[in-house]
Amino acid sequence: MSSNHHPNRWILIEIKGDDPHYKVFGCWSGGYLDGDSWRMNSGITEVHETDTSYNFVGSSGSTYFCNKESYGLTLYGAQVVAQYEEKLKGKFVPLLVEPDVMLLGYLKEKDDG
Repeated sequence: MSSNHHPNRWILIEIKGDDPHYKVFGCWSGGYLDGDSWRMNSGITEVHETDTSYNFVGSSGSTYFCNKESYGLTLYGAQVVAQYEEKLKGKFVPLLVEPDVMLLGYLKEKDDG
């Protein structure tokens, strides 16, 4: 079952090793009762670009709709990423400066809108 996600903030993560690939790490700002949250997609298989967003399709079929102006992490997201970096030394690499998505080789089409 595929689903759609619209993170408030997001970055790309490079996963190195035997199966190198990229993932979307998305952060959501919560309210008083529910707090902040994060998700990481299953691995990018393609990207569709609009004027305002990159729409990343993952291997599970889920799509992350990521606003081009929202690249970066929340404080909570940065803490989670740091924990992954420590645990997966050298294999989990956050791309803290927005890369040119076209260079990643996933861009399939430019959508109007």
